[in-house]
Parts: sequence; C-alpha cells; structure tokens
Amino acid sequence: MRSLLLSLCPVLLWVFTAFHLAFLLLFMAQYRKNHRPIFLLMGLITIGLFYDSLILSLGEILPGGAALAAISRLRYVSHGALIPLIFPICAYALELRKTPRTVVWVFTLVLTALGIAEGFATELVLQQIAGVTRYASGSGTPAWAHLINGMLSFGTVVPLMLVGIYVWIRQKTPHLFLSGFLMFFFSAVGPATGNTDLIFFISMAGELFMVLFFYLYARRQAGSACRNAAK
Repeated sequence: MRSLLLSLCPVLLWVFTAFHLAFLLLFMAQYRKNHRPIFLLMGLITIGLFYDSLILSLGEILPGGAALAAISRLRYVSHGALIPLIFPICAYALELRKTPRTVVWVFTLVLTALGIAEGFATELVLQQIAGVTRYASGSGTPAWAHLINGMLSFGTVVPLMLVGIYVWIRQKTPHLFLSGFLMFFFSAVGPATGNTDLIFFISMAGELFMVLFFYLYARRQAGSACRNAAK
C-alpha cells in the first residue's frame, strides 16, 4: 500500500487540486445565486485547500529554493487564516441567533490571528518524498505554534463532528457530520499506520471528503429554504 501511495502521490496531488478548484467554483456560483453566508465560508476554506494542494503539486516541478519557500510560507499562513471559519459554519448550521453568532465570530477572529501568527512562525524545512519537493514544519517551530496548529487541525474538526451529530438529529442529514468525521479519520490514518512522512498526503483525502460533504449539506439546506419560501 505504501509503495502504491508513493507512486501515485504526484498524480493524485494534481487530482486533488482540480477537485478543490471545481468545488471552489461551485461554492462561489451557489453564493452568487442565493447569497447564503455558509456557501461563502465554505468557499473561502476551499480557496485555502486549493492553494495548499496547488503548491504541493508544483513541488513536483519546482526545485527547492526561495520561490518555493515563499509560496509555501503562504500555504501555512492561509491554512491558519481560513480553517477557523469552520466555527462560523457550525454557527450557521445551528441557526444561532445574532448574539451567540457574534461571540463565535469574535472567537474565530482571535483564532484566525493566532493561526496567521503560527503560519509565519513555523520553521520551514525542505523535504523530498515520492518525487515531490515540499517545505514541512521543522523542529525549530516554537511550541506555541505547534499548539495552535494542533488546535486548528483537531480543535476545529471535533466541534464540526459534534455539531454534525446535532444537525443529523434535527435536520435529518448526515452530511455535516460526515465532513468532520472523514477529515478526522484521514488525519489519524497516517500516524496510526506509521506513515508520518505521508500525513500531508493522506490527510488531503480527508480534506477532499470534507469539501464534498460541505457542498452536499449546504446545497441541501439551500434547497430546503427555497421550498419553504415557496409554500
């Protein structure tokens, strides 16, 4: 299995990039159509994931150097800036009132600022695996930056799963739960199987499923809202 992943890695990175671009366009098209904030938020997260997969894909072509290091730095910064948007997505899915939703937004902005700082503070170390050159987080990354990264990786997905369970019960749709669960599952597969050097690649499969079920959930809710308005 490992040898198969290594051989397919460069090709699948471009597949992931194309997937995220396609769904980015779908999110933006749906937002222009019905102006629901949840489509915009999901689209913004997809922008970050598209950029992330694009830079990793370019690692098959570009040699390590200042140019790749600079755009890789923005990969970490965009991750820190956009992943916290999962919290307001949860707020809109829960249909929170204005005051608690504002609290969620304040918390999100604080976490976004910390995520951006974490992105700039991360030490970048050049790595080469499966024909792909990438800049990974090095041992010189401050402990607080590792903590923030962990919060962004698992501290957002776990609440997404919990909200997804609630939504599943109340709105009769498992899509939001599946988006969080599959992201969590694939993030854990790498460490659980000992393929720590392929975590970046395996977790991208989880991101793909997260975006897919984000879209299915948001589109279903938009359709339900239109049907209710027509009654």
